[in-house]
Amino acid sequence: QAQLVESGGGSVQPGGSLRLSCVVSGYPYSVYYVGWFRQAPGKEREGVAVIYIRDGTTYYTDSVKGRFTISQDNAKNTLYLQMNSLSPVDTGMYYCAASAAGNLPEFEMFDRRKWHVWGLGTQVSVSS
Repeated sequence: QAQLVESGGGSVQPGGSLRLSCVVSGYPYSVYYVGWFRQAPGKEREGVAVIYIRDGTTYYTDSVKGRFTISQDNAKNTLYLQMNSLSPVDTGMYYCAASAAGNLPEFEMFDRRKWHVWGLGTQVSVSS
Protein backbone atom coordinates (compact mmCIF):
# COMPACT_ATOMS: atom_id res chain seq x y z
CA GLN A 1 0.00 0.00 0.00
CA ALA A 2 1.41 3.37 -1.02
CA GLN A 3 1.77 6.12 1.56
CA LEU A 4 1.75 9.75 0.55
CA VAL A 5 3.16 12.59 2.67
CA GLU A 6 2.68 16.19 1.58
CA SER A 7 4.71 19.23 2.58
CA GLY A 8 5.38 22.78 1.44
CA GLY A 9 2.13 24.50 2.30
CA GLY A 10 2.04 27.88 4.00
CA SER A 11 0.70 31.41 3.90
CA VAL A 12 1.47 33.74 1.02
CA GLN A 13 0.23 37.03 -0.36
CA PRO A 14 -1.70 37.21 -3.63
CA GLY A 15 0.66 36.90 -6.55
CA GLY A 16 3.08 34.77 -4.56
CA SER A 17 4.35 31.26 -5.18
CA LEU A 18 4.62 27.98 -3.32
CA ARG A 19 5.96 24.56 -4.21
CA LEU A 20 4.25 21.56 -2.71
CA SER A 21 5.98 18.20 -2.41
CA CYS A 22 4.59 14.71 -1.93
CA VAL A 23 6.86 11.81 -1.04
CA VAL A 24 5.48 8.47 -2.12
CA SER A 25 6.58 5.36 -0.25
CA GLY A 26 5.57 1.74 -0.71
CA TYR A 27 4.97 2.60 -4.35
CA PRO A 28 3.21 -0.33 -5.97
CA TYR A 29 3.73 -1.05 -9.65
CA SER A 30 -0.02 -0.85 -10.23
CA VAL A 31 -0.22 2.93 -9.64
CA TYR A 32 -0.69 4.75 -12.93
CA TYR A 33 -1.54 8.29 -11.94
CA VAL A 34 -0.50 10.64 -9.17
CA GLY A 35 -2.02 14.04 -8.65
CA TRP A 36 -3.09 16.95 -6.49
CA PHE A 37 -6.54 17.79 -5.21
CA ARG A 38 -7.64 20.64 -3.00
CA GLN A 39 -10.51 21.41 -0.69
CA ALA A 40 -11.56 24.89 0.31
CA PRO A 41 -13.56 25.44 3.50
CA GLY A 42 -17.20 24.47 2.94
CA LYS A 43 -16.54 23.13 -0.54
CA GLU A 44 -16.03 19.73 -2.09
CA ARG A 45 -12.60 18.37 -2.85
CA GLU A 46 -11.62 19.15 -6.44
CA GLY A 47 -8.91 17.96 -8.76
CA VAL A 48 -6.08 20.36 -9.54
CA ALA A 49 -3.41 18.53 -11.53
CA VAL A 50 -2.56 14.98 -12.49
CA ILE A 51 0.44 13.28 -14.05
CA TYR A 52 0.47 9.91 -15.78
CA ILE A 53 3.60 8.37 -14.33
CA ARG A 54 4.38 6.13 -17.29
CA ASP A 55 4.98 8.94 -19.80
CA GLY A 56 4.62 12.19 -17.87
CA THR A 57 1.44 13.39 -19.56
CA THR A 58 -0.13 16.10 -17.43
CA TYR A 59 -3.68 17.29 -16.88
CA TYR A 60 -4.88 20.49 -15.20
CA THR A 61 -8.17 21.91 -14.13
CA ASP A 62 -8.95 25.05 -16.12
CA SER A 63 -8.58 27.47 -13.21
CA VAL A 64 -4.88 26.65 -12.69
CA LYS A 65 -3.68 26.26 -16.27
CA GLY A 66 -0.72 28.51 -16.94
CA ARG A 67 -0.11 29.06 -13.21
CA PHE A 68 0.49 25.61 -11.73
CA THR A 69 2.92 22.95 -12.88
CA ILE A 70 2.90 19.33 -11.77
CA SER A 71 6.09 17.31 -12.03
CA GLN A 72 7.69 14.17 -10.67
CA ASP A 73 11.17 13.09 -9.65
CA ASN A 74 11.16 9.32 -9.99
CA ALA A 75 14.59 8.96 -8.39
CA LYS A 76 13.26 10.61 -5.24
CA ASN A 77 9.73 9.14 -5.45
CA THR A 78 8.49 12.69 -5.12
CA LEU A 79 5.66 14.57 -6.75
CA TYR A 80 5.69 18.37 -6.95
CA LEU A 81 3.19 21.12 -7.55
CA GLN A 82 4.69 24.50 -8.41
CA MET A 83 2.06 27.16 -7.84
CA ASN A 84 2.58 30.67 -9.18
CA SER A 85 0.40 33.78 -9.29
CA LEU A 86 -1.57 32.53 -6.33
CA SER A 87 -4.87 34.18 -5.47
CA PRO A 88 -7.22 33.86 -2.49
CA VAL A 89 -9.39 31.40 -4.43
CA ASP A 90 -6.46 28.96 -4.31
CA THR A 91 -6.74 28.75 -0.53
CA GLY A 92 -7.44 25.29 0.80
CA MET A 93 -6.06 21.98 1.96
CA TYR A 94 -4.02 20.37 -0.78
CA TYR A 95 -3.94 16.58 -1.00
CA CYS A 96 -1.66 14.26 -2.89
CA ALA A 97 -3.34 11.16 -4.32
CA ALA A 98 -2.53 8.03 -6.29
CA SER A 99 -4.73 6.04 -8.64
CA ALA A 100 -4.42 2.46 -9.82
CA ALA A 101 -7.05 3.02 -12.50
CA GLY A 102 -5.40 2.31 -15.83
CA ASN A 103 -6.25 4.39 -18.88
CA LEU A 104 -8.41 7.02 -17.21
CA PRO A 105 -10.36 9.04 -19.76
CA GLU A 106 -9.80 12.73 -19.34
CA PHE A 107 -13.37 13.41 -18.22
CA GLU A 108 -12.81 11.04 -15.26
CA MET A 109 -9.37 12.34 -14.35
CA PHE A 110 -10.59 14.35 -11.35
CA ASP A 111 -13.30 11.91 -10.23
CA ARG A 112 -12.37 11.19 -6.61
CA ARG A 113 -13.85 7.67 -6.86
CA LYS A 114 -10.97 6.78 -9.21
CA TRP A 115 -8.31 7.68 -6.64
CA HIS A 116 -7.30 5.03 -4.15
CA VAL A 117 -4.66 6.42 -1.81
CA TRP A 118 -4.61 9.85 -0.19
CA GLY A 119 -2.19 11.86 1.89
CA LEU A 120 -3.26 13.86 4.93
CA GLY A 121 -2.89 17.20 3.19
CA THR A 122 -0.96 20.44 3.50
CA GLN A 123 -2.64 23.81 4.04
CA VAL A 124 -2.25 26.67 1.56
CA SER A 125 -3.52 30.11 2.55
CA VAL A 126 -3.46 33.10 0.20
CA SER A 127 -4.41 36.45 1.65
CA SER A 128 -3.19 40.01 1.93
